[in-house]
Amino acid sequence: MDESLIGQGRVTDATEIKDADSILPTLGRALVRVKQVVLAHQAEAACTCLLLLMAVNLLAAISRKSITNDEIVHIPAGYYHLVAGEFQFNNEHPPLIKMWAAIPLLFIQPEEPPIINDAGANFVQKSWTSHTEFWNANRERFLTVSFWPRVMMVPLTLALGIVIFVFARRLFGPLAALFAVALFTLEPTMLAHGRIVHTDVPASLAYLLFFFTLYTYWQSPTWRNSILLGLVTGLALVTKFSMIVLAPILPLCFFLQLWTNRKQTLNRRSTRAGTVVRAAVIVGIILIIVNASYYFQRTPLNQSDQLWLQTNSKDSAALILKGINAFAHVVPTYFLFGIYNVAIHNKNGHPSSLLGQYSDLGWWYYFPVAFALKTTLAFLLVAVVALLWSIWELAVRRKTKFLWILTPLVIYVLLSVTGHINIGIRHFLPVFPLLFILGGALIDRMVRARRKLAAGAIVIVLFASMIFEYARTFPDYTPYMNQLASGAPHWWYLSDSNVEWGDDVAALADYLKARGETSVRAALAGGWNTLPQYGIEFFSLTPPDENGRDTRYVAIGASYLNGSTVPFFQTKDHPLSPEERINYFDRYRHRTPEAVFGGSIYLYRER
Repeated sequence: MDESLIGQGRVTDATEIKDADSILPTLGRALVRVKQVVLAHQAEAACTCLLLLMAVNLLAAISRKSITNDEIVHIPAGYYHLVAGEFQFNNEHPPLIKMWAAIPLLFIQPEEPPIINDAGANFVQKSWTSHTEFWNANRERFLTVSFWPRVMMVPLTLALGIVIFVFARRLFGPLAALFAVALFTLEPTMLAHGRIVHTDVPASLAYLLFFFTLYTYWQSPTWRNSILLGLVTGLALVTKFSMIVLAPILPLCFFLQLWTNRKQTLNRRSTRAGTVVRAAVIVGIILIIVNASYYFQRTPLNQSDQLWLQTNSKDSAALILKGINAFAHVVPTYFLFGIYNVAIHNKNGHPSSLLGQYSDLGWWYYFPVAFALKTTLAFLLVAVVALLWSIWELAVRRKTKFLWILTPLVIYVLLSVTGHINIGIRHFLPVFPLLFILGGALIDRMVRARRKLAAGAIVIVLFASMIFEYARTFPDYTPYMNQLASGAPHWWYLSDSNVEWGDDVAALADYLKARGETSVRAALAGGWNTLPQYGIEFFSLTPPDENGRDTRYVAIGASYLNGSTVPFFQTKDHPLSPEERINYFDRYRHRTPEAVFGGSIYLYRER
């Protein structure tokens, strides 16, 4: 070749051609990487905006709603856990979340009625007396004392949204993660419980975070990830006692890890020793966290709590007490007693209602039915299709990443359908984030399909319908049911915290005071405590208050109309039979109320 032609630019040097061939693919890959980074940051920014809007929604609802039936107990219990190390109160729930919620009370400095230190009072009696006296002593500051602990729950709810995003992004990419968070922030059930001082949303956070941390540890079993796994597991165990389901998962994980190392690693002995040491460190961290949450107390059960145990477990009381005393050398006594109380509650069941049926032991299909009624139709459709699609992806296409969502989902569904405490969809909440992630992955797959126009139209319709329900229902998310429950009053389909939890008492009080009323006869979740805080004298209907007087209005909660929450009590002539209890308010079921507050409290004019 004529070198002069090269010099004149007429022919390209072969080296330059080779360089160009190598540069162009590199440049292309770099551009793809830049695009991915930009997309990831766009998803993060959009996720942040969604969670901020959710926070505004939750705070607005807190300012409009009163505390729920359970918060009447949880807020004082958290304060006494925090300042007095008193863990006998409200023993069916671990102390961590209640203590977290009570932190603002350290600055508010509420009145502190003396704690009853009577050995003859069991944990139920002590909790009942103490929280009643607490609220009575703080009546003048009721709104402040009840507001700030609920605000503390908002960061935990947002943290759940962040974990949903991070876990979904790790498995399915940033766009799927964004769709998952969008489903999370628009779902009424999450909005209803994301502001409440309870263990349900925190348990959902702990459950999802555990499996995300376990996934990270499985991918890279470093010391850092081992410590994180220990911390997360320990915090989960003191968040909600149902998280005890996580305990056997860790030994199984370690066994599988040892088996995998045995088959794949040449230096098997050192690897096996490292796994054992890391497992021991994880267990040690868990024990430290559980003990620290109870201030390292080893307080033995008092005589009344022992009597409670003997009454509820006549045949096995001695063995259970011996077991509690033995394990109390490792974990706190009242941690073990709390697990016992949840187990005995589950064994005995709880009065419940489903589709016009009544039972103390519930139904295996309770939570699937409640899920079908308490979610928006759009999310229900997405969840069902996503579940079927993910099973197909795992079984047919061998995409094992779906195991990390389907496995925890199956575990918790099995735990739920075999339980006997069927009193609220809130006990099923740990399943929701897993379905949000699968739903986000499905929607991401749809928008990347060949028929993008049709898929995009479907996605727009789905989210538009969720936004409509989100706006239409605000702030009355607690009793929310979708259009499948349009053939009868909501209290016929489900009861208890599904339809009424006491958080509309403030609206009832405002209505009565605007009409010059200062008292009401009522059957409400928590109304006996909260109505007086708003200046309305409460006269019980269940049982009828002997000292009560006739009032112009009668207020009945939706769950009391259902009948499942009406307690057994002695009438003038005889104790209520089960049928009489269920139909105690039947005469009101067929009347038109003068007003309905938040879809949960029905007000009837008597004269």
